[in-house]
Amino acid sequence: MTVQAMTAKEVTKKVFNKEVFFILDVRNEEAFQDWKIDGENFEYLNVPYFDLLDGIEEILDQVPTDKEVLVVCAKEGSSIMVADMLSEAGRTVSYLAGGMKAWSEHLEPVKVGDLKDGGEIYQFVRIGKGCLSYMVVSNGEAAIIDSTRMTDTYLDFANSIGAKITHVFDTHLHADHISGGRVIAEKTNATYWLPPKDATEVTFTYQPLEDGKDVEIGNVKINIHALYSPGHTIGSTSFIVDEKFLLSGDILFIDSIGRPDLAGLAQDWVGDLRESLYKRYRELSEKLIVLPAHFMIIDELNEDGSVSEKLGTLFKKNHGLNIADEDEFRRVVTENLPPQPNAYQQIRETNMGKITPDEEQQREMEIGPNRCAVR
Repeated sequence: MTVQAMTAKEVTKKVFNKEVFFILDVRNEEAFQDWKIDGENFEYLNVPYFDLLDGIEEILDQVPTDKEVLVVCAKEGSSIMVADMLSEAGRTVSYLAGGMKAWSEHLEPVKVGDLKDGGEIYQFVRIGKGCLSYMVVSNGEAAIIDSTRMTDTYLDFANSIGAKITHVFDTHLHADHISGGRVIAEKTNATYWLPPKDATEVTFTYQPLEDGKDVEIGNVKINIHALYSPGHTIGSTSFIVDEKFLLSGDILFIDSIGRPDLAGLAQDWVGDLRESLYKRYRELSEKLIVLPAHFMIIDELNEDGSVSEKLGTLFKKNHGLNIADEDEFRRVVTENLPPQPNAYQQIRETNMGKITPDEEQQREMEIGPNRCAVR
């Protein structure tokens, strides 16, 4: 039988559609436990490739015949070999094209809302990394928020809908993934906005994104309003778009809140985090739809694969927004921090422009899950 390649985009659709699916992951156990392809109705078998070099007979009865089967490895090669062996044994299987590296880099655009006079807002779901970025579109103009390094995806999408990118924003200096903001701005001659308190060490030119700044795009003037909301970083800034959407960056997620320690200043910034969430955000309309920069678990995805929730709902259901005692809040936040993101110091330095790793080095730096939230 011919073994078929399955793309990251095809697997993403299975995640969104909550399909029944079986994954044979042939990476080592540590890599699998740290980070895998998550799906609500997915089943898994993890057997390292080196344990299968002498054949797949011992696992054959664990590989179902009544479900789609996908073989996964880090880069593709090992999964092809195992898939070939399973095929020769009479099983119908596919392998993940490009392996987990491709999974880490796939972006799926999802329209999340309409804006006034025909404007639109899109969410780009980086399903394998939990990163969320955005495109606001109005009358042939577009603004990008919190872009990943896969810049061609945004450029191609904007071109496909006939929009010119005129503004690029980062809500903060990212530590878990490499921003594509500067590259997009250079390629499109767009204005690149950064919170100045996060940009004290950057080596490139940018426009300072101050609290209260309004940036308008399109002839109908869709408004992007900057709201200073420190805590994840000292410069973290949220955006209110068209008075309907709250782009919360890494301050507030659907199921958690942002961690304050990625610059080694947890005790200093936890107070800022509380001030942003319990005062600045409480002053906003509860009807705002929160669009975060990350999701943590697959359960946060809506039916269409997007990630969003009304601010008022999060005030009721998000535990991080319901810790009345300030000392208890400080304790919960600082004592429930997950491991640091992989290579986060190098990622921060890359986003500052201090180092310029090549494409393969950037891939390696980003491998693994995002870890921007308090547990």
